[in-house]
Amino acid sequence: MKKLLDANQTSQLLASLAKRFEQNTHRHKDVQWSEVLEKLEAQPQKLVSLWLMEERGGEPDIIGIDPSSQSLAFYDCAAESPKERRGLCYDEAALASRKENKPKGSAVGMATEMGITLLNEAQYRHLQQLQSVDLKTSSWLLAPANIRKLGGAIFGDNRFETIFIYHNGAESYYGSRGFRGCLTL
Repeated sequence: MKKLLDANQTSQLLASLAKRFEQNTHRHKDVQWSEVLEKLEAQPQKLVSLWLMEERGGEPDIIGIDPSSQSLAFYDCAAESPKERRGLCYDEAALASRKENKPKGSAVGMATEMGITLLNEAQYRHLQQLQSVDLKTSSWLLAPANIRKLGGAIFGDNRFETIFIYHNGAESYYGSRGFRGCLTL
């Protein structure tokens, strides 16, 4: 992963994030762009992760402030699971366990490379309350340790105006399943 963005990339990214922030105030009612910008300027290495979220189709935006830590959370807010992140099994152990027809990678591996984490079930449900996503796709979610230990993983989608959380073998992969990430500042 790149260490820092150049001035042009930083300018482009901040303009894109500011525009999305202003167009989607329902996601962050109690947050001002100046607060976001201040935190971003204090942590320029996080801009690389946001750049990758943006470049790989996630449309990252601030979801709000965590009251206990005062940290800001960026989630992938694209309407569908980002196309550039689909066709992945769950994690590196699942990828290694496949003997045939291996996917191009894993969701956890790509998220780690990007410097982000997969949304967990609570975060995914929160995003779904703010806007309906994954109406045609699905997204791997951070699997609870007990499920992963047994070889499973979880994913979510939105069908029939209902949020569904399902299970699958972690080595599974589908052309319509990707992942959504989270980055905190």
